[in-house]
Amino acid sequence: MRWRLRRPGRPHVPRTLRARLIAGLLALLVVACAAVSLVTTKELEHFLLTRVDQQLAATGGRYAASLEHGGHGDTRAQATGTFGARLKDGKVTAAGVVDGDADDLIGGDPDDHPRFDAHDQAQLAAVPVGGHPVSLRLAGLGHYRLMAQAGVDGDVLITGLPLNQVEAMQRQLLVVELLVFASAFTVTAVAGTFWVRLALRPLERVATTAEQVSGLPLASGEVAPLERVPDQDPETEVGRVGVAFNRMLGHVGDALAQRQAVEERLRAFAADASHELRTPVAAIRGHAELALRHPDPAPEPVRHALRRIEAESQRMGAIVEDLLLLARLDAGRPLASTEVDLTRLALDGASDARAAGPEHRWRLELPEEPVLVTGDPDRLRQVIANLLANARTHTPPGTSVTLALARDAEAREVVLAVTDSGPGIPPELASQVFERFVRGDRARTRATGSTGLGLAIVQAVATAHGGSVAVRSEPGATRFEVRLPDPGTGAGTQQD
Repeated sequence: MRWRLRRPGRPHVPRTLRARLIAGLLALLVVACAAVSLVTTKELEHFLLTRVDQQLAATGGRYAASLEHGGHGDTRAQATGTFGARLKDGKVTAAGVVDGDADDLIGGDPDDHPRFDAHDQAQLAAVPVGGHPVSLRLAGLGHYRLMAQAGVDGDVLITGLPLNQVEAMQRQLLVVELLVFASAFTVTAVAGTFWVRLALRPLERVATTAEQVSGLPLASGEVAPLERVPDQDPETEVGRVGVAFNRMLGHVGDALAQRQAVEERLRAFAADASHELRTPVAAIRGHAELALRHPDPAPEPVRHALRRIEAESQRMGAIVEDLLLLARLDAGRPLASTEVDLTRLALDGASDARAAGPEHRWRLELPEEPVLVTGDPDRLRQVIANLLANARTHTPPGTSVTLALARDAEAREVVLAVTDSGPGIPPELASQVFERFVRGDRARTRATGSTGLGLAIVQAVATAHGGSVAVRSEPGATRFEVRLPDPGTGAGTQQD
């Protein structure tokens, strides 16, 4: 049974269904036991008081009558503890208690006369004459059942029997009930916990299946068949839930299968289209170059058109190659797996970026020891080139761009990071930068040569190498971070 920790100052309330059922069962048991205890105690008290009243009626007030006119009290056939008193004009003139010794008279000797305060005398005077017996607690005497009757000379005679035995039997009954109810509570708690756990086992299986399904990567990629709930009895509430849940899983599975089929067709189309476009694009580019090299003079507009054809064919060829690479990565085709010196690739990439963007300030931070990983050198070189080109394209001249390599010994990963001091990525685009054909500046011209596929390739290559890529951006600081598995150990120091 699971319980949640409560907050300070907040009452502890069970949250799980199992805990609520057990708590409700035990609460009902406590209420039932309290009701039984109350009823049995009241019934026992009524029975015992009836017996006492019958005894009072049987005594006939003889003991109280014997106290009239200064009598010493007739204790014959009187039960021990019998109380008698004579009242005249609302005041006690004589009183006695049968205590079973040689001298049962308390009222004869002034020193033995019981001390009744005003409250006790008022209570005695209030006992109805000839009415139903009443229960009173008298100071120094205890709890008594009293009955009053008229005397022969206008006085009132009160006879009473002690209720100590009644109270003792009630206490004994309460002790027995407490022991019995405590045992019943313990047994019910154990048995109830077992029974509720057994009864809720089908619901737990439904919850377990739901948790397993919720943990599956349903957002993308091929999904394994969804596990079904074993409890499908439509005659039970849990069975109805299981039937509905399995029906829902069937619909989800069909939707996922259809989505997977569509994605497969799209990947196949992208791969086939990219492959088929390579030849005509290369042919267009070749013919444009051949026309530009022809020795015969051509009008300048024609030569300008040929140069534009050559430039756009080069750009189209780059898009085709990028699409073909993404299609291959999406299809899960294995990449080359050799030892790659990321330090050397970073040096080459920074040198190329400095030549392509001399108006930017380029920095390189490398550890003292070479950083080696296992992977495809061409694809990793493309990752570095795309990240540096992205920083150069989307930041103004004079921006500082830093390419850094480091080892995260705790995570056993190699970290490749490109940080720039540019204006940052707009918040509405931050979650889409790794999607295909997403551009940071939708209003700019395409003269820069950007295809909107560079960061998508970075993510696909990093994922294919078992790594990840992330971005953090704010005005003045944008950082793209690629993490790859580190086959080595240790961490190096950085230098400018």
